[in-house]
Amino acid sequence: MKKILTIIVCIFAVIGFVLVAVYAAVELGWTRTPGIIDNQHDFFKNQVLSSSSSAPTSSTATTENDSTWIQSPQWQVLKVAIAKDANAINLAASSTGIPARMIVAPLVVEQLRLFYTDREVFKEVFAPLQILGNQSQFSWGVMGIKQDTAVEIENNLKNPQSPYYLGTDYEHILDYTPQNMTTASTSTDPDTERFYRLTDEHNRYYSYLYAAVMIKELETQWQNAGDPIADRPDIVSTLFNIGFENSHPNANPRVGGAEIDIGSTTFSFGGLAGSFYTSDELTNIFPR
Repeated sequence: MKKILTIIVCIFAVIGFVLVAVYAAVELGWTRTPGIIDNQHDFFKNQVLSSSSSAPTSSTATTENDSTWIQSPQWQVLKVAIAKDANAINLAASSTGIPARMIVAPLVVEQLRLFYTDREVFKEVFAPLQILGNQSQFSWGVMGIKQDTAVEIENNLKNPQSPYYLGTDYEHILDYTPQNMTTASTSTDPDTERFYRLTDEHNRYYSYLYAAVMIKELETQWQNAGDPIADRPDIVSTLFNIGFENSHPNANPRVGGAEIDIGSTTFSFGGLAGSFYTSDELTNIFPR
């Protein structure tokens, strides 16, 4: 009996050690491997938002003038899927004062990237059902917002010292209160609630609301710095893609972000978003 108990204790000790080691590896980032989007992100974030003439530029990314994406079958499916979410998008827009089309611009790029990256899933799922792709791993929801970005969006609302602070009128827009819950979780479990907010397939309001708040925070930072970008959807979408840490207001921002391959054409994230925004696509639902 003593030997059996000793064996059991040893087994549990080994299991405990493995769990602790895995947890430590995840927390320290040892398990992270850069994907293609991450590599592109690292390249473009160094070239964008700099007024220096010596900054590297891309020889492959197109500008807003290229509209080849409009003829793609992926776009024909996507515009139907986006139209289905018009109510949720417009509600997020009215809640923040951000134009609905400004929210849709990065949404279009996130979804086209997803449709072109996984062509088999597009053919088997997205195309027949005409639905949006909802991410739930490294990036969450239809807008592809990462967990740490979502946390920063929330924190900026509460910090008057932050350059992204929107004022007292917006401090509670993302509060974890009973009336703002999407699950049975409580305000003491924000991580779980945040995940369900951003990945809810039945109501995507919070996906669009987080995106709208982030856009408003970025615009506020640049406005306060004397370099407004509210009329530059290409720059706003670039910032949305590369994140708060790479947002540096200046008088001559550049369009960039991750590379998005649409057929044989390569766009930058911001360039493709700008191309959609200035096009006539979906203007009957989301006017410029």
